[in-house]
Amino acid sequence: MQPERGYRAGMDAALLAAAVEARPGERLIEAGCGAGAVLMQLAKRRPGVSLTGLEREADAAGLARWNATMNSAPAEIISGDVSAGFRALELDRFDWSVSNPPFFDDANALRAPAEGKRAAWMADDGLKAWTDFLLAATKDGGRIVVIHRADRLADLLALLGAKAGSFAIRPVQPHADEAAKRVLFQAVRGGKAPLRLLPPLILHDRSDAKHTAEAEAILRGEASLFF
Repeated sequence: MQPERGYRAGMDAALLAAAVEARPGERLIEAGCGAGAVLMQLAKRRPGVSLTGLEREADAAGLARWNATMNSAPAEIISGDVSAGFRALELDRFDWSVSNPPFFDDANALRAPAEGKRAAWMADDGLKAWTDFLLAATKDGGRIVVIHRADRLADLLALLGAKAGSFAIRPVQPHADEAAKRVLFQAVRGGKAPLRLLPPLILHDRSDAKHTAEAEAILRGEASLFF
């Protein structure tokens, strides 16, 4: 369940969930979980993983709790703001920290979004608040997974590079002959391995099919996007 109007989860949430290779017994937190679309997919894809979602918007957090109950998902939804920092939650650090951060932090960069979508689109405290939270939330050797705009890749590398490494990047392209609009990005806290640029995920071809076979399998939960 998600809002009838306002921000609605879509492809990005599905790709983020498909990129997480958490194992039974591990703990995962999602920063800005919205109505819980990523967490509900992870509950199905990765059974035995303990899930926590942080959400600032009260209505979205309420929907996430309802979704967790209706799906019998092992997910705890916490009301809170990423900008307050991870320490404010008084939780142990996690094996996995994931997020689909708001794509914009400059109100002049786009036409003002509808009120119901503003919180999902605009990072009031900038991308740094989100990367700082993810770094603080992740234990040494733990993994951070983010989906974001391809043109913010340099910012992600710079912001996460102070305490994380072993970067793995998978471009997401609308068509094989078009530039990537999204990147799936994994970092390991304390990692030292060389950066890896992985083969792109191509979402559409020029056939009558809605998606490529690979993208369709991912959306149906039949395939994953591990790094």
